[in-house]
Amino acid sequence: MSETDKPKLLSSGNPQIPKGDGDMPVQAYIAAMPGWKQDIGKQLDAIVEQVFPDVQKAVKWNTPLYGNADGWFFAMYCYKKYVQLTFTRGTSLTPVPPVASKVEGTRYVNIHENDDWNKAQITDWIQQASLLPGVKF
Repeated sequence: MSETDKPKLLSSGNPQIPKGDGDMPVQAYIAAMPGWKQDIGKQLDAIVEQVFPDVQKAVKWNTPLYGNADGWFFAMYCYKKYVQLTFTRGTSLTPVPPVASKVEGTRYVNIHENDDWNKAQITDWIQQASLLPGVKF
């Protein structure tokens, strides 16, 4: 992919990816994640597929979404200084993910470049989230 073919980054640092259903748009998003964030995206995508092989994927609003039959349970988004993980039913997880949201029930985890993020805890949260009813947008 040449520089001119690369997706544009929004002012937030997030790749601008056309919306679409399935794995292909999600993989395009991950491929467009800048720098160190791309490795985080690849690892998160692999974790979701490992713990919930029947995952439904889509990109909407420049955000990769992961869902079950009921709706979306997990998403990620690139900011300039971190990758934000979104758990749509985060207040139902144990322990509750650390960052509050203005959206009822939603909680976040932010991963910065040099963070030693707890993959076991995030895997557990994704597993828990995949078993809860997803959220419809």
